[in-house]
Amino acid sequence: MAIDPVCKMEVDENAALSGVKDGETYYFCSEGCREEFLNPRSKTPFDKLRTPSNVEGQNPIGSESEDIHLTTQTRTPETLINGEACEIPVSVESEVGRVSKKLTMGITGMHCASCAANTEKALKKVDGVTSAAVNIATESGTVEYDPEKVGVEELKQAVRDAGYTPHLREVPEEKVTIGITGMNCASCAASIEKALMRLDGVSEAHVNFAAESASVRFDPSHTAYADLEKAIEDAGYTPHARQEPGGRLELKVVGMDNPHCLGTVDGALNRLSGITSKELFINERARISFDPSITSREEILRAIRDAGYTPVEETEEVLDREKEAREREIKTLRLKFVFSALLGIPLVLLTMGPMVGLPVPHIPDRWEALVQLLLATPILLANYQFYTRGILAVARTRMATMDTLVALGTGAAWAYSTAVLAAIWMGKAGYSKDNLYFEVAGLLIVFILLGKYLEAIAKGKTSEAIKSLMGLQAKTALVVRNGKEMEVPVEEVHTGDEVLVRPGQKIPVDGVVIDGYSAVDESMLTGESIPVEKTVGSEVVGATINRTGSFRFRATKVGKDTALAQIIKLVEEAQGSKAPIQALADLISAYFVPAVVVIAALAFGIWMLAGQSFIFALTVFIAVLIIACPCALGLATPTAVMVGTGLGAKNGVLIKSAEALQIAHKIDTVVFDKTGTLTKGEPELTDVVPFGNRDRDLVLQLAASVEKSSEHPLGEAVVAGAEKRGLEILPVKDFHSVTGKGVEGTVDGRKIAIGNRAHFTGLDLDLNDLDRAMVELEAQGKTAMIVGADDEIAGILAVADTLKEHSKAAVQALQGMGKEVVMITGDNRRTGEAIAAQVGIRKVLSEVLPQDKSAEVKRLQGDGHRVAMVGDGINDAPALTQADIGIAIGSGTDVAIESGDIVLIKDDIRDVVMAMDLSSFSMRKIKQNLFWAFIYNSLGIPVAAGILYPFTGFLLSPIVAGAAMAFSSVSVVTNSLLMRRYRRKI
Repeated sequence: MAIDPVCKMEVDENAALSGVKDGETYYFCSEGCREEFLNPRSKTPFDKLRTPSNVEGQNPIGSESEDIHLTTQTRTPETLINGEACEIPVSVESEVGRVSKKLTMGITGMHCASCAANTEKALKKVDGVTSAAVNIATESGTVEYDPEKVGVEELKQAVRDAGYTPHLREVPEEKVTIGITGMNCASCAASIEKALMRLDGVSEAHVNFAAESASVRFDPSHTAYADLEKAIEDAGYTPHARQEPGGRLELKVVGMDNPHCLGTVDGALNRLSGITSKELFINERARISFDPSITSREEILRAIRDAGYTPVEETEEVLDREKEAREREIKTLRLKFVFSALLGIPLVLLTMGPMVGLPVPHIPDRWEALVQLLLATPILLANYQFYTRGILAVARTRMATMDTLVALGTGAAWAYSTAVLAAIWMGKAGYSKDNLYFEVAGLLIVFILLGKYLEAIAKGKTSEAIKSLMGLQAKTALVVRNGKEMEVPVEEVHTGDEVLVRPGQKIPVDGVVIDGYSAVDESMLTGESIPVEKTVGSEVVGATINRTGSFRFRATKVGKDTALAQIIKLVEEAQGSKAPIQALADLISAYFVPAVVVIAALAFGIWMLAGQSFIFALTVFIAVLIIACPCALGLATPTAVMVGTGLGAKNGVLIKSAEALQIAHKIDTVVFDKTGTLTKGEPELTDVVPFGNRDRDLVLQLAASVEKSSEHPLGEAVVAGAEKRGLEILPVKDFHSVTGKGVEGTVDGRKIAIGNRAHFTGLDLDLNDLDRAMVELEAQGKTAMIVGADDEIAGILAVADTLKEHSKAAVQALQGMGKEVVMITGDNRRTGEAIAAQVGIRKVLSEVLPQDKSAEVKRLQGDGHRVAMVGDGINDAPALTQADIGIAIGSGTDVAIESGDIVLIKDDIRDVVMAMDLSSFSMRKIKQNLFWAFIYNSLGIPVAAGILYPFTGFLLSPIVAGAAMAFSSVSVVTNSLLMRRYRRKI
């Protein structure tokens, strides 16, 4: 018997699978264990990103000119915990960590920062929740939780218990059971379970080793059934359909508006196998359930089209639940305001009309008191949420909110007035209609509702950037299948489909042009109005607009993987994050309401002790409660963050968090990578300098033959230069690279080496004769490479990389903002300084190997600088991560670069200037908002408490206090909305 090296099971050598590694034969219990041992992998959620460690054939060190010449190689495997295909459960728990899920839900009914904190606290108390963040401006909460301890319904119930209404943004989940063969131990089951849980959209996965099956609950809008099977196969096991997920279509069938048409469509569907049920209606609606293992959504839609009708899948209500919830809230607030105002207007006329000379009929006190009760009470009842959230929810969560202040203020006015009414009806002396406060209770609610209604509308406008991005997506696509053109919903476009785009149409998904030529308007993605020419091989991005010619492209990214979907996701996450400056507002909000209640009670007591009447003291008590507004504090930061990140997204600058938005303007040192950032990163061969009597073309031919095996940009430039001159590329043997120094190989029996000084210094050659030629070339900003043949110097090759068009303007603008600009490069000092001089950079960090860039950034930070690193997001990942702010130069189809805090979609470093200027602008707005929120409460509360009364005789009316409070938060949101006037400097 042998021992499986992965799961440590005993296996029969005669029956087990085997494999050879390092000259030894090993035996395995399953294909999964064998694959993991021979080809180990370490998957992460970011495997799809092109980082230096995981792209086969990608230069893992860098593309700087002196960091030259690495061999094409696959990733060096990292240490794993017994592999993935067959792991011991304890290892998974202890070293990999329990799998957690993240859920985003909308939350309606919140009115202030205290409401958000209240809900956040309630969620964090739930067992299994590892983190929770609730954002008042976006009216949403993001919860990270352990699905083995808590479910979605329990999280929703926690929100309800706090007094608010949750609504999920996700579509309803489906549950499927999949048979699995090839499992040999409980560790195999744990491995499959983990692989399934890593899929986006899977909320639960339970693998039963004994039953050889997996029960999976998943979101079909994020994960397809085929993805589940592939995850199982990738883990090394074989899935087989045991229970396919039930498919369901909600359709509008255009033209199906009479019984005859109904019969026609019904007959067409009857010819399809796999339809389990169907409901057809003459109002052009159809509900169809089907078995995806037998038929598909596309086949059903095609059958309806073939019958002469147009099916339109009605999915927008599912995909836009957040918009529905916000619109529902606005409608509810509007209805409540109108209802309350209709009762409040006669109430105020009845009580205050005589004061301003209005002809109000005389009504006996007892009957007027009753009329006021009948007018005010329905207002309070229609807005009962103030009392359930303000009092009942506080009892559950032990945290007061703005609703608590409203409930106490209006409740006290109503309760006191009801007691006076009873005294009037009982005939007690000293009580009259002048002692009633029903109008205060009613009108306070009216003003607060008006403020909440306007605030809800304004908050909706802060997320207009997201809404406009969502509206850019094309609805249909013209695909070519089986040689025929057919129009399908964009959701039905698959990776690999051939898509036809005509002039004026939106490009439906991301892809690569395979035929044709056109100019495409990419302003939605980059902010640039000039169309971009597209030819065969060009990348196109979904939602951009084709202007002139027609072309065909191959779909490469669809659904949630498109650039537009990634941008929307990044902006949503940024808008839902919290800026560090908000911590102060959150801290104050946590103690704000209790402090206001204490101040109101003290003011009441002090005026009573001072000899004022109960009515006077009660007026002060209510005014203090009502004028206090934690809403403004809570909205000050997130609304500005929402508008600021939205502005960035519209201009091709993706700011990935509120923290990045806050920190960016504090940067005092900006470090630019040279190749691909300041320069185009597309070097060209400029000079061939032979030594001795060697032939110029022969030196280039030998060098190009070796460089053909290298994928470094400088090597490619040498090869391109040789091919341009018509030179034959000869076969190379024994090729290898020396990291950061050069490459070597044997060509036509000669040992050829190409590299930098360090490479040839190591070979003990005399380089003195080279210096003059190399210094002259390097002084021109060119990269000089030495060519050696059979341990002799054969010549020098020079390659130049030109600056990007706007590099100089961007550097000058940053310097004008008081930032120190630094260039970091692997080039030698002379070459680096020559390039830097062209753009006006005075400080150059030269001859820095890729792996040392992060150390240079750290050294600058150690000198007290706040550093931003600007690089391509791939080779500069460690330095981007080390910097205070990492700014990654992205591309139209790769916007989710994990190492950058800010991603620049366009290849234009002027956007670095915009990012920092937008940060400064946003912070000014945030500080303005916080100032007005603080000053409003700092002045309003003392005035409401009666501080001016002894000197001026002025006492603030609770009704005026209510109006001021209602509009304070509206003013903060409006100030944030004014940010939309921002115009970039460069």
